[in-house]
Amino acid sequence: QVQFVHSGGGLVQPGGSLRLSCAASGSIVFSNYMMGWYRQAPGKQRELVARTYSGAGTYYADSVKGRFTISRDNAKKTLNLQMNSLKPEDTAVYYCNVPIGSGFLGSWGQGTQVTVSS
Repeated sequence: QVQFVHSGGGLVQPGGSLRLSCAASGSIVFSNYMMGWYRQAPGKQRELVARTYSGAGTYYADSVKGRFTISRDNAKKTLNLQMNSLKPEDTAVYYCNVPIGSGFLGSWGQGTQVTVSS
Protein backbone atom coordinates (compact mmCIF):
# COMPACT_ATOMS: atom_id res chain seq x y z
CA GLN A 1 0.00 0.00 0.00
CA VAL A 2 1.14 3.52 -0.73
CA GLN A 3 1.83 5.77 2.22
CA PHE A 4 2.55 9.47 2.36
CA VAL A 5 4.67 11.56 4.70
CA HIS A 6 3.29 15.07 4.95
CA SER A 7 5.22 18.15 6.02
CA GLY A 8 5.17 21.92 5.91
CA GLY A 9 2.06 22.81 7.86
CA GLY A 10 1.93 25.28 10.71
CA LEU A 11 0.41 28.44 12.10
CA VAL A 12 0.41 31.48 9.84
CA GLN A 13 -1.27 34.87 9.87
CA PRO A 14 -3.88 35.78 7.27
CA GLY A 15 -2.16 36.80 4.06
CA GLY A 16 0.83 34.61 4.79
CA SER A 17 2.28 31.67 2.89
CA LEU A 18 3.12 28.04 3.49
CA ARG A 19 4.54 25.30 1.33
CA LEU A 20 3.30 21.79 1.92
CA SER A 21 5.02 18.64 0.73
CA CYS A 22 4.22 14.98 0.73
CA ALA A 23 6.56 12.13 -0.06
CA ALA A 24 5.24 8.80 -1.30
CA SER A 25 6.61 5.48 -0.20
CA GLY A 26 5.84 2.03 -1.45
CA SER A 27 5.86 0.44 -4.85
CA ILE A 28 4.25 3.21 -6.82
CA VAL A 29 5.39 4.48 -10.18
CA PHE A 30 4.67 8.04 -9.18
CA SER A 31 4.70 9.46 -12.67
CA ASN A 32 1.87 7.18 -13.79
CA TYR A 33 -0.73 8.74 -11.54
CA MET A 34 -2.78 11.83 -11.04
CA MET A 35 -2.04 13.26 -7.60
CA GLY A 36 -4.18 15.47 -5.43
CA TRP A 37 -4.16 17.64 -2.34
CA TYR A 38 -7.21 17.43 -0.12
CA ARG A 39 -8.19 19.13 3.10
CA GLN A 40 -10.59 18.56 5.95
CA ALA A 41 -11.69 21.33 8.26
CA PRO A 42 -13.23 20.58 11.66
CA GLY A 43 -16.80 19.37 11.29
CA LYS A 44 -16.60 19.30 7.50
CA GLN A 45 -16.09 16.65 4.86
CA ARG A 46 -12.76 16.19 3.18
CA GLU A 47 -12.60 18.20 -0.03
CA LEU A 48 -10.39 18.36 -3.08
CA VAL A 49 -8.05 21.36 -3.17
CA ALA A 50 -5.96 20.72 -6.28
CA ARG A 51 -4.96 17.94 -8.66
CA THR A 52 -2.09 17.49 -11.04
CA TYR A 53 -1.89 15.13 -13.98
CA SER A 54 1.54 13.80 -14.70
CA GLY A 55 2.94 15.63 -17.69
CA ALA A 56 0.24 18.21 -18.08
CA GLY A 57 -2.81 19.80 -16.58
CA THR A 58 -3.87 20.96 -13.17
CA TYR A 59 -7.16 21.57 -11.45
CA TYR A 60 -7.89 23.91 -8.56
CA ALA A 61 -10.95 24.32 -6.44
CA ASP A 62 -12.51 27.73 -6.96
CA SER A 63 -11.79 28.65 -3.36
CA VAL A 64 -8.00 28.41 -3.88
CA LYS A 65 -7.62 29.34 -7.54
CA GLY A 66 -5.02 32.05 -8.01
CA ARG A 67 -3.61 31.55 -4.51
CA PHE A 68 -2.39 27.94 -4.45
CA THR A 69 0.00 26.19 -6.82
CA ILE A 70 0.39 22.43 -7.02
CA SER A 71 3.58 20.86 -8.33
CA ARG A 72 5.20 17.46 -8.41
CA ASP A 73 8.66 15.91 -8.63
CA ASN A 74 8.21 12.46 -10.13
CA ALA A 75 11.82 11.44 -9.59
CA LYS A 76 11.58 12.20 -5.87
CA LYS A 77 7.97 10.97 -5.60
CA THR A 78 6.95 14.21 -3.96
CA LEU A 79 3.93 16.44 -4.33
CA ASN A 80 3.96 20.08 -3.26
CA LEU A 81 1.40 22.78 -2.58
CA GLN A 82 2.48 26.40 -2.45
CA MET A 83 -0.17 28.35 -0.58
CA ASN A 84 -0.17 32.14 -0.73
CA SER A 85 -2.57 34.79 0.53
CA LEU A 86 -3.86 32.39 3.12
CA LYS A 87 -7.24 32.99 4.69
CA PRO A 88 -8.74 31.74 7.96
CA GLU A 89 -11.07 29.52 5.95
CA ASP A 90 -8.02 27.64 4.65
CA THR A 91 -7.54 26.23 8.14
CA ALA A 92 -7.70 22.44 7.87
CA VAL A 93 -5.69 19.26 7.90
CA TYR A 94 -4.18 18.82 4.45
CA TYR A 95 -3.54 15.45 2.83
CA CYS A 96 -2.21 14.19 -0.44
CA ASN A 97 -3.40 11.04 -2.15
CA VAL A 98 -3.88 9.31 -5.46
CA PRO A 99 -7.47 9.30 -6.72
CA ILE A 100 -8.36 6.00 -8.39
CA GLY A 101 -11.89 5.69 -9.71
CA SER A 102 -14.19 6.32 -6.79
CA GLY A 103 -11.48 5.63 -4.22
CA PHE A 104 -7.87 6.38 -3.36
CA LEU A 105 -4.70 4.41 -3.80
CA GLY A 106 -2.96 5.36 -0.57
CA SER A 107 -3.75 5.60 3.09
CA TRP A 108 -4.62 9.06 4.37
CA GLY A 109 -2.23 9.16 7.27
CA GLN A 110 -2.21 12.10 9.65
CA GLY A 111 -1.84 14.83 7.07
CA THR A 112 -0.40 18.21 8.02
CA GLN A 113 -2.24 20.86 10.01
CA VAL A 114 -2.58 24.34 8.56
CA THR A 115 -3.93 27.04 10.85
CA VAL A 116 -4.51 30.55 9.58
CA SER A 117 -5.16 32.92 12.41
CA SER A 118 -4.10 36.29 13.72
